[in-house]
Amino acid sequence: MERPVTLHVDGTVRKVSVDTRTTLLDGLRERLAVTAPKKGCDHGQCGACTVLLDGRRVLACLILAVTCDRSEVTTADGLGDSGSPHPVQRALLEHDGLQCGYCTPGQACSAVGMLDEAKAGWPSAVSGDLRQNVELTEEEIRERMSGNLCRCGAYPNIVAALREAIR
Repeated sequence: MERPVTLHVDGTVRKVSVDTRTTLLDGLRERLAVTAPKKGCDHGQCGACTVLLDGRRVLACLILAVTCDRSEVTTADGLGDSGSPHPVQRALLEHDGLQCGYCTPGQACSAVGMLDEAKAGWPSAVSGDLRQNVELTEEEIRERMSGNLCRCGAYPNIVAALREAIR
């Protein structure tokens, strides 16, 4: 059964008709030709498909497109301003945090969402005192980004990049 869906993708209104079983990831990639979010495991285990949905990071392979009607979807392509990369993207480039680059769009979206969550005071599993502001230590960054896998093992560079982006 097909349903019309309107998505605001990277600042552009996109209308598409999708099967009600279509994931947001497949709707973006196959119906709208938005290829920044990558298809990795298709089970929500690798994070390659991470996008921001109304400002919160989500795994696009685990959410149905029809549930996202009228939502704002930000992919890695929509993070920067008019051709200028987002500070997280710039830091990933400067710290060589992208090696093969396959996971990088998901890492960048997840990092932007993670920084917003930390700024809002959301604790993680390793946060010590839940009453204090969260300090984004290396341990905090690693825990908060643990849902995004990098097959190349660029984790030290990704963490270094995110520490710089925090400043």
